[in-house]
Amino acid sequence: MTDRRPVAVPGMTIGLLGGSFDPPHEGHLHISEVALRRIGLDRVWWLVSPGNPLKQRGPADIGRRISAAEALIDGRPEIEVTDLETRLGTRYTADTLRALLRRYPGVRFVWLMGADNLVEFHRWNRWVEIFTTVPIAVLARPGHQVRAGLSIAAARFADYRLDARRATALPWRSAPCWTLLSHPMRTQSSTAIRAAGKW
Repeated sequence: MTDRRPVAVPGMTIGLLGGSFDPPHEGHLHISEVALRRIGLDRVWWLVSPGNPLKQRGPADIGRRISAAEALIDGRPEIEVTDLETRLGTRYTADTLRALLRRYPGVRFVWLMGADNLVEFHRWNRWVEIFTTVPIAVLARPGHQVRAGLSIAAARFADYRLDARRATALPWRSAPCWTLLSHPMRTQSSTAIRAAGKW
């Protein structure tokens, strides 16, 4: 596997979209483009994970998932596909974030996730630590917007929610700080694609 350690310099704003990408699809691309535009990010890095600790079923081979992700982004320079979690040896998001902050001092990271993930975020390992490590942007997903706003994590950090109209300030805020972005949505999901036998 080629070296997929992306380059970043102090002052850059980078969104981190983690996941199994099993398979990657237009929904991943869409929320990345929304984040780039609405938050004003310099880059979005896709962190293709070795596996999801919350899922019993293991994902497809990481090389296959990375190749599919690269084909999907089709050379867009503002989105980079990475295997950083494999290279860093991290299993949990909290550990990945700490490692990235050490490796890229001065870079302003924002954790990106779909609203469906915020609904169950309290089940993530050290989820409070994640909220207090980097700012978070939650992006709309079909059928999850209201539930995300009423989630345990949203309630716990309600006082730190940033109005979506001020989303460009998010990378420059200290954690905890988060926002929930509404936007036109795509209906694709990795689960549905696998269920249809198209992966």
